[in-house]
Amino acid sequence: MSPRFRVLIAGCGEMAKTWVAYAASREDTEIVALVDPDAKNAEAMRVRHNLACPTSGDLNAALKTSGANLVFDVTPPAAHEGVVLAALQAGCDVLGEKPLAAGMDAARRMCAAAEKAGKTYAVMQNRRYLPGIRAYRDLVTSGVIGRLGLLGADFFLAPHFGGFRDVMDSPLLLDMAIHTFDQARFISGADAVSAHCLEFNPPGSWYAGKAAAVCAFELSNGAVFSYRGSWCAEGLNTSWEAEWRACASLGAATWNGVDPPRAEVVRDAGQPGFTRDVIAAPAPAPWTGREGHQGCLDEMFDALIRGAKPQTDCQDNIKSLAMVFAAVESARSGLTVRL
Repeated sequence: MSPRFRVLIAGCGEMAKTWVAYAASREDTEIVALVDPDAKNAEAMRVRHNLACPTSGDLNAALKTSGANLVFDVTPPAAHEGVVLAALQAGCDVLGEKPLAAGMDAARRMCAAAEKAGKTYAVMQNRRYLPGIRAYRDLVTSGVIGRLGLLGADFFLAPHFGGFRDVMDSPLLLDMAIHTFDQARFISGADAVSAHCLEFNPPGSWYAGKAAAVCAFELSNGAVFSYRGSWCAEGLNTSWEAEWRACASLGAATWNGVDPPRAEVVRDAGQPGFTRDVIAAPAPAPWTGREGHQGCLDEMFDALIRGAKPQTDCQDNIKSLAMVFAAVESARSGLTVRL
């Protein structure tokens, strides 16, 4: 019996290793082709993972000959549009690395193509698949702490990558903020409707572009999402998942991205006096899914099997990408940008 999913993997760099390992672990999945503009990279990956599939430097040719019905797009962002459109035209569903696209015009074309083809194009947002963020989202959206008014995220790290990030115009916003912005939508259960952003390059920065930003987003539920971030913040670093605080009508919830989240709520809203006594909110039920890339891919494959759309389908994920480009536009114009 032939496998349900016949996977062509486009892009054979370091990031593809996780995707290859995942596909190889599924009994209903077969890797039928490895494609990279430099065919030597594809061959090296085939040997490294002891695969029997053919390799190629020509995506269109591989789509025609491999029998693939699912494409993993693990190419650089600038190549996503070409890979996704070719795969959709060939009748394949597509699962790809973030970001959805290198720009909003490309993202809209890709979403329209997926809808027209009746196929799925879903994007990796691995930070949605962590026990901590699942518990934190439940605290924020369950009503335990009341109606959300302010959601804040701090992201302060100092990675010395070298390479292309060091010369980007907006390395933090364009390469990294998509994760935190998507987390904010996931945690709040709301979408951004406006953005105002100040972008700058702090003293001591080793980036040519502006590596720090302060942003405020108005959300569709009436709350505000506040983001403070720097990619050249030496010392007292946050986690890669950011540090979070939600302020709501009955209390507050925090999560440092590593430990279980905490929440406190007012014991008695009618209590007299200058301040009210607070008590710890009950902890949400633990999340039992797999973490990170594996958790996201599990959900993507389950959705494909059920004929449903994954939660990170392009039609939803474009709303996170729009936050990135709205922030960049606001920073460069000095104006509030409507999404």
